[in-house]
Amino acid sequence: MRAGRIGLLLLALALLAAAAAGVPRRVVSLNPSLTATVLALGAGGLLVGVDDWSARQQPAVRGRPTVGGLFTPSLEAVVALEPDLVVLVPSAQQRALRDRLRALGIEVLELPNITLDDLLVSIERLGERLGRGEAAARRVEEIRRAFERAAAASGQSRPRALLVIQREPLYVVGAGSFLDAMLRAAGARNAAAEFPDPYPRVDLEWAIAAQPEVILDATEGGERAERFWARWPSLPAVARGRVVAVPGDRVILPGPNVDTGLSILRAALNPGGESP
Repeated sequence: MRAGRIGLLLLALALLAAAAAGVPRRVVSLNPSLTATVLALGAGGLLVGVDDWSARQQPAVRGRPTVGGLFTPSLEAVVALEPDLVVLVPSAQQRALRDRLRALGIEVLELPNITLDDLLVSIERLGERLGRGEAAARRVEEIRRAFERAAAASGQSRPRALLVIQREPLYVVGAGSFLDAMLRAAGARNAAAEFPDPYPRVDLEWAIAAQPEVILDATEGGERAERFWARWPSLPAVARGRVVAVPGDRVILPGPNVDTGLSILRAALNPGGESP
């Protein structure tokens, strides 16, 4: 009996050692949302390299080696860091790099970030792969509860809101993206829901014809939102003083802090009301 217990103990220790050995020790992230997720899960120490945008946005990884831009990462720079895991989103721009990394025997984990479900599943998958499954499950549950609370608190009045992510050319939030889900949970009707593209390019004539009652402008830099949109006084949002600048880096970045972005949108849609 004693020998059997010792055998079971040795087996358990071996399984634990194998699990520990399976956790990557050198991770390269090629997307700022994934970098933010790694950091949120307490695994920042595993990052040996990031994309340029991550290095600009995340103080915690400034000073880490960078491997190029979101759409132009360098294969040579990534390989030189000797990663045992590269995380990226399945975009057309990074598809060729993914294939070349895999051909070299480097593990690549693709994690989509278009819809809200994409984000939640990606947080869970990344957490499991990095040995942070419990932290990932907690973060996902917190996000789900935040969206449920926001939706339950939304009133009957749901203004037509246009969420602008870039002005020139004009890009807005269409149907299906996590930002569309945020708008709806925050209590708005998406003025661009007719577009199946999650981030359609539109013209000003369309924006005027859409008659948004609220414009949420997440454009970074440049002219102030109120001044820019004041050129079109026929817009209901302009006439009613409902043009609101929202911080793009906290709202439109997909990742583990989408509940913070949701709170910002709720506050923008409910000026003078209770804090979300």
